[in-house]
Parts: sequence; C-alpha cells; structure tokens
Amino acid sequence: MKLTDYQAIFASNVALLIQHIEDMGYRCTLGEAWRTKEMAEIYAKKGIGIKDSLHIKRLAIDINLFKDGVFLEDGEAHKQFGEWWEKLHPFNRWGGRFSDGNHYEMREAIQI
Repeated sequence: MKLTDYQAIFASNVALLIQHIEDMGYRCTLGEAWRTKEMAEIYAKKGIGIKDSLHIKRLAIDINLFKDGVFLEDGEAHKQFGEWWEKLHPFNRWGGRFSDGNHYEMREAIQI
C-alpha cells in the first residue's frame, strides 16, 4: 500500500472516532493533525514531541475532548476512546500508551 492509502484509512477512522465520541455524549474539537518537518524538529528540541512524528505523514491527530462543556485535559478521559480506537484498526495506536492521552495515530504505517 502507498502512504496515501494509509492516510485515507486514517482519515476515515478519525471520522468514525469523532462520531463515536459524540455518540457517547462527549464533544471534541480538532487539535494538530499535520505538522511540518521543521515544526517537528522544533518540538523535539523543546521536548514536547519527536522529530519523526507521524503528524508529518498525516497519520496522527490530537483531539480535544469535552464533557458538558468542560475541557477534559487529563489523558485518562480519553482512555475509553483510545481503547476503542485501537480496536478499530490493527495499525491504530492511542497516545495514552506513551503519556500523550489526546493523541491518536496509525503507527505501523511509519514503515512507509
């Protein structure tokens, strides 16, 4: 498969995730989905990201989660959605597994 194939699957999965979040009585807004290589390098130097971020390949997104109008900053609030996300596709990985609770990615496609 080509990178664009993975990106299309990822985009469809994100749409399903957003719908699932809404179905469970939560709301969300989109955080960073695409990041330039230069920005990834800046973030890595600041210790708030990695140089080879999947955001560069459009295979990662940060989602801001809300319940009853309250922004849920704690990554633990994403746990039920992260676990659901990982079951949606075998390449999906939730950032809560590595202390970035609002991060959702398609990990295996990094080999592309």
